[in-house]
Amino acid sequence: MQGVHTAARVVEQRLQGLHNLIWKVATPVLILTLLSVPVAADESAEDTSTDAIIDRYVANTQAQESSLRGMQMDMDINAELPKLQKQGKLHALRHISRVGQITYQGLKFIGDNTIKNDVVVRYLRAETESQNIPQMGITPKNYKFKYKGVLEQDGRRLYVFHLTPRKKRVGLFKGELWVDASTYLPYRESGHFVKNPSIFLKKVEFTRDYEIRDGIAYPKHIESTVDTRFWGKAEMSIEFSNYSPDPSEHASMPSGEEPSR
Repeated sequence: MQGVHTAARVVEQRLQGLHNLIWKVATPVLILTLLSVPVAADESAEDTSTDAIIDRYVANTQAQESSLRGMQMDMDINAELPKLQKQGKLHALRHISRVGQITYQGLKFIGDNTIKNDVVVRYLRAETESQNIPQMGITPKNYKFKYKGVLEQDGRRLYVFHLTPRKKRVGLFKGELWVDASTYLPYRESGHFVKNPSIFLKKVEFTRDYEIRDGIAYPKHIESTVDTRFWGKAEMSIEFSNYSPDPSEHASMPSGEEPSR
C-alpha cells in the first residue's frame, strides 16, 4: 500500500513539474500576445484622433479668416542689431482689407536709420509681398503633421505638432504648431522659414503667439531673429494690440452688408 502512495506522489510531482514547465514557456508568449493587442488599438485610435484634430484645426482656421478682414490694429516693432549696438522702434496702424490686403498707416520711427531701412522696412515689405503667394496656409496640402503630445500652458490644454513643409516655398516654415484643445485654433507657431523672403535676409527664426477671444485667434506677439547679409544678427519683437473694425473699410460696404467679426 505504501508503494502505491509513493508511486502516486512521484506521478503528482512529475505532473506539477510539467505544469510549471508549460507555464514558464507559455507565460512570456501570452504576455506578448496580450500586450500587442492594446498597443495596436491605441495606435489606431491615436491616428484617428490626430486626423480629427487636424481636420478641425484647418476648418476653424479657415472659417475665422474673414473675421480678421476689415480690421485695423496697432503694431509696435522693437528692433536691434546687437553687433552694431543699434536700436529702433516703429509704431504703425496695420490694416487688413476685406480682400486680405495688408497696408500700414501713420508710421512713426525712432532710432537708427540702419535699423529702419535694413531691418524694419525689409520685414514690412516681405510681409506685404507674401500676400501674393498662394497656398501658404498650415494645411495637410502644404505640411506634414507629426503629433508630439499634449501640454498645459496658461491654463490651456494644447496639442503639439511638428510641421515639415512638403515643398521649399517662400512663407512656409519648419517647426511646431500648438493647437488650443477647446477651440482648435492656433495658439503658437514657431520655427524657421525654409526659404528666405529676401536676398538681404538669411536665416529667419520666429515664435508667433495668438490671443484667442470670441472664437478668433488674434495675432498677439512675434519674436524673431534674423541673420542679415550685411549687419549680422537682428532681433525683433512685434506687438499687436487694439483690434477694431476699420472705419474706412466698413464705410465703403454696400448697404445692408454686415462687417465680418
